[in-house]
Parts: sequence; structure tokens; C-alpha cells
Amino acid sequence: MNPLFYAVPAASVIALFFAWLFYHQMRKEDEGTPRMKEIAKYVREGAMAYLKQQYKVVIIVFAILAVFFAVLAYGFGVQNPWVPFAFLTGGFFSGLAGFVGMRTATYASGRTANAARRSLNSGLKVAFRSGAVMGLTVVGLGLLDIALWYFVLQLVYPASLSQNLVIITTTMLTFGMGASTQALFARVGGGIYTKAADVGADIVGKVESDLPEDDPRNPATIADNVGDNVGDVAGMGADLYESYCGSILSTMALGASAFYALGPEMQTRAILAPMLIAAVGVVLSVISIFTVRTKEGAGMGQLLKSMSFGTNMAAILSGVATFGILALVFGTSNSDWWHFGCSVVAGLLAGVIIGKATEYYTSHSYKPTQKLAEASKTGPATVIINGVGLGMVSTAIPVISIVFAIVLAYLFAIGFDVKHMMTAASLAKGLYGVAIAAVGMLSTLGITLATDAYGPIADNAGGNAQMSELEPEVRERTDVLDALGNTTAATGKGFAIGSAALTALALLASYIEEIKIALERVGEQVVAVGGNLIKAADASILDILNNFNVSLMNPAVLAGVFIGAMMAFLFCGLTMNAVGRAASKMVVEVRRQFREIKGILTGEGTPDYKRCVEISTRAAQHEMLGPALLAIIVPVLVGIVLGVAGVLGLLIGGLGAGFVLAVFMSNSGGAWDNAKKYVEEGNFGGKNSECHHATVVGDTVGDPFKDTSGPSLNILIKLMSMVSIVMAGLTVGFHLL
Repeated sequence: MNPLFYAVPAASVIALFFAWLFYHQMRKEDEGTPRMKEIAKYVREGAMAYLKQQYKVVIIVFAILAVFFAVLAYGFGVQNPWVPFAFLTGGFFSGLAGFVGMRTATYASGRTANAARRSLNSGLKVAFRSGAVMGLTVVGLGLLDIALWYFVLQLVYPASLSQNLVIITTTMLTFGMGASTQALFARVGGGIYTKAADVGADIVGKVESDLPEDDPRNPATIADNVGDNVGDVAGMGADLYESYCGSILSTMALGASAFYALGPEMQTRAILAPMLIAAVGVVLSVISIFTVRTKEGAGMGQLLKSMSFGTNMAAILSGVATFGILALVFGTSNSDWWHFGCSVVAGLLAGVIIGKATEYYTSHSYKPTQKLAEASKTGPATVIINGVGLGMVSTAIPVISIVFAIVLAYLFAIGFDVKHMMTAASLAKGLYGVAIAAVGMLSTLGITLATDAYGPIADNAGGNAQMSELEPEVRERTDVLDALGNTTAATGKGFAIGSAALTALALLASYIEEIKIALERVGEQVVAVGGNLIKAADASILDILNNFNVSLMNPAVLAGVFIGAMMAFLFCGLTMNAVGRAASKMVVEVRRQFREIKGILTGEGTPDYKRCVEISTRAAQHEMLGPALLAIIVPVLVGIVLGVAGVLGLLIGGLGAGFVLAVFMSNSGGAWDNAKKYVEEGNFGGKNSECHHATVVGDTVGDPFKDTSGPSLNILIKLMSMVSIVMAGLTVGFHLL
């Protein structure tokens, strides 16, 4: 084992230690008045009850899939025998990351509200450090899972053989399917839960009854606060866990392939590089977390600068450190170290640009969202029309950024040898450069995810302050923190979607590597290319593509592209309709309680919060199965019917349509939310005005856009890729045996 490898588990321990430290510091904070403790307990119990119920469903699905994989591996011999175990560990660690983050958030929100009674900076510090628990837990568990599997598989498959290193890395890719499956359930289920409660609370509470945000008289308020945790904390944690692991694992697999001809030593170096970049990113994230602070009376602009300073510092330091890591790994005798270093920088820059573009289009500190709020003067219809238009326009910069990142990462990796850029050797190296760019974008996930998880904590803190009837200045401080959280959450979603695009492209190439191994597993030792027979193990990516006739003239590829593009829209339609049905039930229940429980609106009666929590929980569990299982079943069916060419078309179509649609939905939803906040700050008539009612309607439309369908799409893209990789043996075996 190369000594550099041990830096990976060491970084994992550092991340988990600081996650524990920040959690311990948060628990030492005072939770506030008895009423504040009571509200926090309601939310915490509701969130844990939901998660317990969700995990019951997920465990059943995982057990069925694990048995299916075992049958393929041990019964038919078309699957790697380690797949069932890798699949289960990926799902377990992904679920654990979400659980830890949500548990932290439910303890942190009341303490954040109480800290805001002292000062704005105290509230920011508690909320952000608590969000950092999620960020550091995700990267810590991710690196731990990767390090454990790499260590174990090297004991089984000696790394002295080049082919064994390909087998090790492609086998490790399969635990990414477990992480992706768990992430999709968490995102879809949590998104349906939170938006059913949020939409119900807004329509009946704000629009029909003129109640303020998080008013304790609103029966759906507790369910809404619970939803922030199960959707935006547990869901986001599981989501980015699989993005983080997927980017590293796909780069490792491509590294083993790209340097196959140079022998095991160079392969090992290429495999270690992404792990070490991620490991150093953990340390830099921890350092940068300590730099985030602000002063009393800070406005939105100053708070954004505080957050940006920490994330930008981590990104810059990570970019610089990457060159040192790659020089250490590859040596300086050739130019590979700085070529791949520039590829990483391309990924980092794309991440920063996407984050800034998302901030510009969704923050009410900038004109697009302010103009959207102004559209409320002519009613909700113009708010919705302008929000849809804003989201569509906002896709341009992220898409162009990803395009430039892909092209530059590829060209840097091959030394700008444009003349030979599509030879087999250049293609392998170039795709490795694209994959390592995704690792660069996610290397500072520890702090990036902290800024995202901070959002729902600040939101819940505002709810706690409102329901506990704290001093007006406390609510003003939590409102400022909440508005910042809306922007950081939108930025985080944009970042997650952008990283998903690069990771999914790397997974496409990894799928070809898995096809090569699948060919050998089913007994097809050679492939036919241009009339010649080549050993499958020695075949390049181009050889495999030619063997399976993967070209735009092949109707199987075109059919796959159309099905992939359709999947993005079908998936969004199913999840949007699920939110609509669940929200309708919530609206009916809140209206019933206002009508039948005497004294709610005067504060003399107590709403039945538990009933609303039950409605959201049941709806989420019932509605999440269909969309999640669709993402697993469709790649398998396409592989059986259309073969390898059809699967590649499916993945390309899903990536192209899903990426753009996800950016559109996420940004529209974020802009609608912050347009409402802008009006609530006193602009265009302020709270309870006609303009406010119009922006609330826009916000309710945007809720499933930004918190259910949009962010779930990036998991759909990667899950279809992961399922295709895991099912490669079945696809090949069905058509050849």
C-alpha cells in the first residue's frame, strides 16, 4: 500500500473529529425559555418520527435490491460478488450522514434563536457551525467508506496487476449506487413532506387568514419546520454524499483505465490523486469554517461577504494545494502534474461561477429578484410568468460554465494536443481530466455544504422566535439570517447540480470500463473492432464504442436519448403532482381546524399540530416510491431492450435535459422565495399587502420547484448512471449469452 494512502483515512478522522467538536459546542449553548424548548422538542420529535418511518421503507427496498444483486452475482455470474455488500454500505453511510445532519439541525435551531437574543454574530456562529457538522460528517464518512473499500479490495485483488486495479475501482463504483438510491429517497420523500406542509401553511395561513410567517396559530407550522429538516438537511446531506463519493470513485476508475498501459505503479498514482485532493480539501474546509463571522447590524450584503470569504478562501487554497499534491503523486519529470492541476482549477472556477450566478439570480440584493418582486404590483400571474422567465434565462451562465469546464479540463489533461485529441490515449486522459475537475469542484464540500445546511437551521430559528413570541429585534435578526439562508441554499443547489453534470459525464466513461469487465465475466474475452479481434481487457473506450456501434446514426442511441430527456420531465411531473396532492390534503386539514377548533385564530385554542405532521409523513412515504423506483427500473429495461448503445443514449439524454431543467427549477424557486422576503421587508406595501399575497402565491409555486423536483434531478442523473454501471453485466449477458 502506497504510504500516501494513509492521508485519506487521516483526513476522514479530522473531519469527523471537528464535526463532533462543533456538535458538542452547539449542545452546550442555552436552548432558551421553556416555550423555546417546547417548540424545539415538537420539531425534533416530528423529524425523527418521519426519518424512522422513511428508513423502514428504504430498508425493505435495499433488502430486495441486495438479494437481486446477489442472485446476479452468485446465481448467474454476471455480477461482481462484492456488489451486494458495497451497495449496502453506500446506502448505510449516505443515510447516516443525513441522520447526523438532521439530528444536529433539530437541536441547533432553538439554540440559534436564543443566541440571536445576544447578537446577530452569535446567531450566525451557532447556525453556521451546526451546518458545518453536516458538511464535515458527509466528507468524513465519504472518505472513510472509500478508504475502507480500497484497503479491503487490495487484500483480495493484489494491486501488482494492472487488470486488478481496474476491477478494484469499478467494483468500488457500485457502492455509489447504494448512496444514490438512499439519496433519491431522502430528497424526494423529504421534498414532498416539507413542501406539502409549507404550501398548506402559506395558502391558508398567509393568504387566506393574514397570519405572519411561523405563527403558532397555524396548524401546519410545526410540520413546516419539521419539513425544513427532513428535506433540506437530511435530503441535501444524502444528496451531496453521493455526489462527493461519485466524483472520487469515477475518477479513480478512469485513472486505472487511462494509465493501464503504463503499469500498476502509475495506475496507483492516478487512483490516489482524487482521494488526496479530497483529503486536503477537508483540512482546508475546517480552517475556512473558522473565518466565517460578522458584526452586529450587518445587512444582507455583509453577511453574504462573510460566507463568500470562507468558501472562496477554501476554493483558492484548494486550487493551490492541488498542484503540490499532483506534483507529489505524479512527479515533476513530465507535465502530467500541472496539466491535471489546471483541470482541477477549471472545475473549481466553474463551481465558483455557478455559485455567483445563482446568487445573482436568486438573492434579493440584486436586480433580477427585485424586479420579480416589483411584478407583484400587477398580481400573482405576472409574478409567476416573470419567475419562469427568470429561471429560464438563469440557465445560460451555469450551462456555459460547465461547457467551458469540460472542454478546458479535457484540453489541459491532454496538453492542448488538439490534433490528436480523439485518439484512444488522449480520450482516456482527457476524460480523467474532466473527472478530476469534478473532484476539484467538490473538494471543499465541507464548508460549501455548511453554508447550505445553515439555511434550514436559520429558518427554523426564525420559526422558534416567532412561536415563542421573543422580542421584535430577535425576529429581525433571525429574518436576516433566514434571508441569507435562502440565498446560500439556492447557491448550494446550483453547486450540487453543476457538480452532478461533471460527475455524470465521468460516470459515462466509467460505464464503458464496466462493460469491458462485464464482457470478460460472461466469457466474451475479445471484441470485434474494424474486422479485428482485440482482448476486452486491452480495448480502449473507442474500441468498445465501435464494437457496440455507439453513434448518432444508431437508432438505439437516438431512442435512448429521447427516453433520457423524457425521464427528466416525467420525474419532475410525478414529484410536482405528488406535492400538489399532499398540499391539497394539508390545505383541507388546516381549513378544517380553523373552522372546527374554537379560538385558534384568537390564540385561545390550541391547533392539532400532530395531525398535520401525520398528513405530511403519510403523503411523503406513499408518494416517494414511484419516482424513486422509476429511476432504478428504466435503465435496466433500456439495457435489456436497446443494449449498451441504448443505455449510453439514455444517460446522455438524461444528463442534457436534467441538468438544464434542474438549474431552471432551482433558480426560479429561489427567486420566488426571496421576492416574497423582499416584500416582507417593507417594499411594495410590505406584509399583508396585495403585493405580498401575490409573492406568496409565487413562493408556493416555487416551493416544489426548488426543494423537491429541481434538486432531485441531479440525483436522478447520477442514479441512472450508477444503475447502468451496476447492471452492465446483466445488459451484456442478456445480449450475448
